[in-house]
Parts: sequence; C-alpha cells; structure tokens
Amino acid sequence: MTIEEIEQKIRSEAEKLVHDEPLSVLMLTEQVLNCKDFAAMLSVTLSCQLAGEVMDRSELEKMFDLLYLKYPQLLNCACKDLHATVMRDPACTSYLEPLLFFKGFQGLQAYRAAHALWLEGRSFPAKMIQSIVSRKFGMDFHPAAKIGHGLLIDHATNIVIGETAVVGNNVSFLHGVTLGGTGKETGDRHPKIGNGVMLGAHAQLLGNIHIGDGAKIGAGAVVVTDVPPHTTYAGVPAVEVGHPTDEMPSFNMQQDFTRDCE
Repeated sequence: MTIEEIEQKIRSEAEKLVHDEPLSVLMLTEQVLNCKDFAAMLSVTLSCQLAGEVMDRSELEKMFDLLYLKYPQLLNCACKDLHATVMRDPACTSYLEPLLFFKGFQGLQAYRAAHALWLEGRSFPAKMIQSIVSRKFGMDFHPAAKIGHGLLIDHATNIVIGETAVVGNNVSFLHGVTLGGTGKETGDRHPKIGNGVMLGAHAQLLGNIHIGDGAKIGAGAVVVTDVPPHTTYAGVPAVEVGHPTDEMPSFNMQQDFTRDCE
C-alpha cells in the first residue's frame, strides 16, 4: 500500500471510531484527525509515547518532523511495517491499532529515527532515543544496527538487536529474541538475518552468524552457527530439524515446527 492509501485507511478508521466510541475522541482527534498527513500522525504518536523526563514532547515532535522531511524513506518503511503487522498479527484488527498501541511498531519507528541520527554522526541523541525506548517499551535496538522494511515485531518485550546486527526485509520477530554477541569481542560480532526469516519466541542468535533467506528459527533455540536458506533450526544448541513449508515463513507465522519435520 502507498503512504496515501495507509493514511486514508487510518483516517477512515479513526472517523468511524470517534463516532462509535466516545472514549476515543481525545486520542484520535489529537493523534490522527488533526494531523495533516501520515508523517504528522507518526510524529505526534511517537512523541506522546516517548516524552518524559529526558526529552519533552515538543522537542521530539520537531525532531521527528524534520527527519521525516529529510528522509522520506522512513515513511515508506513505516508503511511497510504497518501493513506487515496488520497482515501477520492475528490480534491486530485495524491499521489504527499498531500506530497507537503496539510498542513493537512504535519502537521500530523510533529506532528508524535514531538510526537516521546515527548516520548523521549524531550518536548522542540516537542513544538517547534508544535508552528511552528500552525503558518504556522493554525492547533494545542499537541505533547502528541495519534493519530492513516490512517487519513484524510481535509483542516486542525483551527483543535485543546488537550494534553490528543486520536484518533483512519482511522478517518476523516474536518476543524475547536476541541478536547478540558471544562475549566481549569487538568489531563485527552480531547476527546477519536474511529476508523472510521467522524468529520464534526467545530464540537466542549469538555471534557473527548468517541466517539464510526464508529460514525458520524455533522458540527457545540457541543458534551459534550459520543457518542455510529455507531451513528450520530448533533446540539447544540449535540444529537442523527440517524445512519450512513456505518460501517466506515470516508471512504465515506458523509456530508448529513438527510440520517442518515431515
């Protein structure tokens, strides 16, 4: 979907909800209906969520507004992330919900802003945003990590993505996933995740390893070796247990790994 289509979808959902649910009026008026476009909706919503003792809301809104103006690709990624969440999360019933309520979507967009600041050489405000997101949302994405578009960050609690991690497009994360190092090593030390990968809840991927496109990692797996494309790994330590039934396991979110072993 285009940015304009996403914006219209959100606005239409908000207009109906305001009519049907009086308790929604204040939030939806401020964060959606009074906003001129999708960029403004994101700026206002993220600022409301992240404002506090470290940065006030007006400062955050100005920062997000400027970044979305300078880097329109941030909005393109946000639209793809939003659509991915609606399509893949069975608990999601509208485009409004991830925008306003889902910390996985919100934290990912805050990371994207922090990453843009990091690339500008502004590491201090980038790490400020990382710190705020970590404390408020319980997810910790280093602003130097490279993360693609079309991601589902489901539940988001306790997800950690390290400094030199690379994540491809259309990846799905369940809660508790770690893309971490193996100790005190420096340099390129975090996992590289291909396109269309599904990472099960509490999977721990450690070290500078490569997870191939379309791979599937089981819940609770501890992965310390490369995983070939379109292969299912599970266990502690993780080993090959089969192959996904789909080219893009991140799309169908199938959690029954016994099917891959047939």
